[in-house]
Amino acid sequence: MRTLPADHGLNEAVAVLRSGGIVAHATETCYGFACDLTNPDVVRKLFLLKDRPEEVQMSALFSSLDAAKEWVEWNEKAEELARKYLPGPLTIILPMRSGKRIAMNDGQSLGVRISSHPIAQKLAELSGVLLSTTSANLHGEPSAYSAEEIVAQFKHREVQPDLILDSGILQKAPPSTVLVIEGEEVRIVRQGTILI
Repeated sequence: MRTLPADHGLNEAVAVLRSGGIVAHATETCYGFACDLTNPDVVRKLFLLKDRPEEVQMSALFSSLDAAKEWVEWNEKAEELARKYLPGPLTIILPMRSGKRIAMNDGQSLGVRISSHPIAQKLAELSGVLLSTTSANLHGEPSAYSAEEIVAQFKHREVQPDLILDSGILQKAPPSTVLVIEGEEVRIVRQGTILI
């Protein structure tokens, strides 16, 4: 587990992501883990790393709405919410497009996240792969707001992140609001910063 300053480590982080590694990075809510969601080996490693139950759905970090629309069935309600709140701490779960697949997923739906944090945005833009977005903590443990907290949680684990991009200590914030859109119906899965 190596740590690099975020502003100097982007190129190396992109190389790690493209080669099947896991990178911890800042978002506007907390630190998160990114990996290639289409690579079954690294997604399995991410679940082991977090000690996360396999039935928990994954969300993807996108650089733009256009990028997200290539993977999910977009609709008017998603467009309305996205224009109002994205980029920002909102995850919208939508049906996946026919023919699109990610590892360890039922193929039915995918959470769309477009972070307003510049490091998260750059990783999504430069990596060239579909990135996971999940908090950089053990399942059920507190979110991490610094590189030091990530190291403390994972230093004794057999599976560790490959690289931490250190953006300093983040201001503590609630997690992203997660919602499911089914037609025009919106169901809140997790209430976070954004109130809908």
